Amino acid sequence: MSVADRLPIRRALLSVSDKSGLIELGRALAEKGAQLLSTGGSAKALREAGLTVTDVSEHTGFPEILDGRVKTLVPQIHGGILGRRDLPAHVAQMQEHDIAPIDLVCVNLYPFAATVASGAGPEDCIENIDIGGPALIRAAAKNHAHVAILTEPAQYAALIDMLNAGGTTLEARRNWAGAAYAHTAAYDAMIAAWFARQEGEIFPPTMTLTGTRRELLRYGENPHQKAAFYVNGEKRAGIATATQVQGKALSYNNLNDTDAAFEAVAEFEEPTVVIVKHANPCGVATAQSLSDAWDAALKCDPVSAFGGIVALNRKLDAATAEKISAIFTEVIVAPDAEDAAKEILAKKKNLRLLLTGSVPAPDAEGLAFRSVAGGFLAQNRDAGRVTRADLRVVTTRAPTEAEMADLLFAFHVAKHVKSNAVIYAKNGATVGIGAGQMSRVDSARIAARKSEDAAQQAGESAPLTQGSVAASDAFFPFADGLESVVAAGAIAVIQPGGSIRDQEVIDAADRAGIAMVFTGMRHFRH
Repeated sequence: MSVADRLPIRRALLSVSDKSGLIELGRALAEKGAQLLSTGGSAKALREAGLTVTDVSEHTGFPEILDGRVKTLVPQIHGGILGRRDLPAHVAQMQEHDIAPIDLVCVNLYPFAATVASGAGPEDCIENIDIGGPALIRAAAKNHAHVAILTEPAQYAALIDMLNAGGTTLEARRNWAGAAYAHTAAYDAMIAAWFARQEGEIFPPTMTLTGTRRELLRYGENPHQKAAFYVNGEKRAGIATATQVQGKALSYNNLNDTDAAFEAVAEFEEPTVVIVKHANPCGVATAQSLSDAWDAALKCDPVSAFGGIVALNRKLDAATAEKISAIFTEVIVAPDAEDAAKEILAKKKNLRLLLTGSVPAPDAEGLAFRSVAGGFLAQNRDAGRVTRADLRVVTTRAPTEAEMADLLFAFHVAKHVKSNAVIYAKNGATVGIGAGQMSRVDSARIAARKSEDAAQQAGESAPLTQGSVAASDAFFPFADGLESVVAAGAIAVIQPGGSIRDQEVIDAADRAGIAMVFTGMRHFRH
């Protein structure tokens, strides 16, 4: 592209809250002969750097009023931005009203999000709602054929390079315009969400979802699908806040599975390991150490663990890292890792290690979304947690203390297994997991069969489910599901209850001599 195809910048309006890079930008513009217009703190910063600045009020002949609420909302500014240089009528009107063209607008907005995050009251939050800024941004973006619009410091370097090459290109101005509208859309959505929260509205009549693209992914669930990873600013620990210490780039499926694994491991307070395959746990265990928890979790389903995702709720130690690295593992996610553990894993160049700094609170509020044709579904995140006090013994035999602990453990696992879910557990570890079946009976039988396979691989004669407890994520609609877990060797069961045939199921449990408790809460995960 020749210099003739570029538009020089003769006059620039700079008014930013985030002053990162402002001086360098202002200096580059001044060196090319551009007049700098500015307001408030931006003008002060530029002057202190030795640059000549014209106050907007001096340029317009109209003072800032209403405590600064009105500074740039005047024809001399918006006319200078919106006027089309290719239309003689516009040019004539601008000259008639002494409106000088503005070729660059550099604006970022009042820090509304930071003000809200600081715990400020409603009055301070409202005062940090920018009005003039979005108007300037949208005006410049609309007239991008003639005006460049910058909304973040990361864009300044490219603009400076273009100044040195003779001016801005149409392609760059068009790209910046698109980014500008995305910027103001996200800003408005954030403010709308804040107003909704002030009114106690979880699901307002209009909901706008915004996110910042973290990266383009190689592909989606399948190679023929395109995909990207976006973050929404939520500070809760997880894959969006994690630091990748090593390994190749994460895929769409890696990210989805790692999120599922980390959310599951966060349910437990004692040292816990969760192994996930295709978004379902295939082994979960709690023990005195991560190393012991790994052994127990792996024993549940060593075949599925191959190529899986491993989540830990403690700092990864060297002994556990050595064991995990002995099999092919896609991702390890943990709050932290010892240096010795990092050295061990560094030998596995393709293994991804993610460190999050902390474990997410399992009962934290938030929204979860799922797309459907023509729209999306929104619901509260499943922050429900069953405690010992919530359990109601419904059978003649009550669970022992050890069984009660395993029942709660199994039900916490069931919360993170696709429905229909049936979990067998013993001594703080899963020994059989049945997930995602159309029939609860099938889930129970599949979990039992996988338990038999795991026992055989471990060199044990009896299925791992012998003497276990069983958890169901939702009620048993008929006694056949209960009878299936009894046949697998379970001696105690935990389920939500609530079926019209609850008594039929309770009677079956009593006939089998097993204990059963109701939670009153289900955990469908579709």
